[in-house]
Amino acid sequence: MDFEISSENKLIADTVRRFIQDRLAPLEAGIDAADEIHPAVIHALKQEVIALGLFGYNMPAALGGPDLSVEAQCLIDEALGHTTMPLAEAFGHLPGSLRAANADQREWLVKPLMHAQTTIAYALTEPAAGSDLSAVTTRAERVPGGWRLNGTKHFISAAEHADYLIVLAVTDKLAPLKSRFTTFVIERNNPGWKTLRRFRKMGWHGHPLSELALDDCFVAETHVLGQPGQGFLTMMATINNDRLMVACKCVGIAQALTDLVLPHVRQRKTFGAALSEHQAIQFMLADNDVELDAARLLTQKAAYLADQGSVEFRIAASRAKLYASEMAGRVADKAMQIFGGAGYMADLPVERFYRDVRAFRIGEGTSEMQRLQIARHVILNA
Repeated sequence: MDFEISSENKLIADTVRRFIQDRLAPLEAGIDAADEIHPAVIHALKQEVIALGLFGYNMPAALGGPDLSVEAQCLIDEALGHTTMPLAEAFGHLPGSLRAANADQREWLVKPLMHAQTTIAYALTEPAAGSDLSAVTTRAERVPGGWRLNGTKHFISAAEHADYLIVLAVTDKLAPLKSRFTTFVIERNNPGWKTLRRFRKMGWHGHPLSELALDDCFVAETHVLGQPGQGFLTMMATINNDRLMVACKCVGIAQALTDLVLPHVRQRKTFGAALSEHQAIQFMLADNDVELDAARLLTQKAAYLADQGSVEFRIAASRAKLYASEMAGRVADKAMQIFGGAGYMADLPVERFYRDVRAFRIGEGTSEMQRLQIARHVILNA
């Protein structure tokens, strides 16, 4: 495994980092405090990223994307860990299930998305069904000309202003899990799509999570994404890439916190010496350094396996997601301890990172789900 990053990928990473520093960082505090980002602001930022050729960076060339390697995508994801969730949306990480779009859907659905003319949200989670897909209760029944959907989805990211919604629904409740579901695309003007509320939450300010209802929501046959009965496969086709994305963002958060801590411990003095000279601080810095390096190596290995088309990518992504998401929480905790009271205040981004990073142990498969996957792999392959 070669750890050397190509000159092209270095250039991509440097471009993203400069854009974050110059264009996104000045907006972070205001958006976090207001818990809102104006649609015109994010739209303008997306247009700038399109001009850079990096919008929809996880999309293949067939869908109008830049067709980047997984290694390059990981470098972008790590850089995006340095900014906030709503501002990271400027780079347009689009649902991987769009790869199942047929020729017609690529015209009316995917093409406008790739030009940032429209937005899309993904609705999977339900009040009684998070990681447990067998508990999904949203139903879709065949009717003349299409399907009629009924159910409730919650904790849905960016659904408030989305033009389209990708929904997973049960179409054959007696079928095995892998052929029980179908994926649908619902348009914003559909009268059967009702947003019920926006959740108040600990972090990710400016990135709304909503609850919505599908009430006799008619969806035409043309809006089935993939084939009926293949919703599980459509969803799972890129779940490992999404888990790796989370892992890389967590590495980015831990690096951002390290970048904040190091100048502070060199400059801040207590009891006549810089913080960096106190052994207790040195131990925390050493622990953070080792954990960050270990997490980055796990993401690099997973990216390498993905680019090689290895079947081992699935479990490598789970390892990376589990370790990196928990590592970033520990790094954030030590960083706040090192900053003391100043770190707890909103004047510094430390407390925002501390709030934001906690959600990554839940989304894209909880830590417990990753441990189950890894344990099964170990048992079967020992």
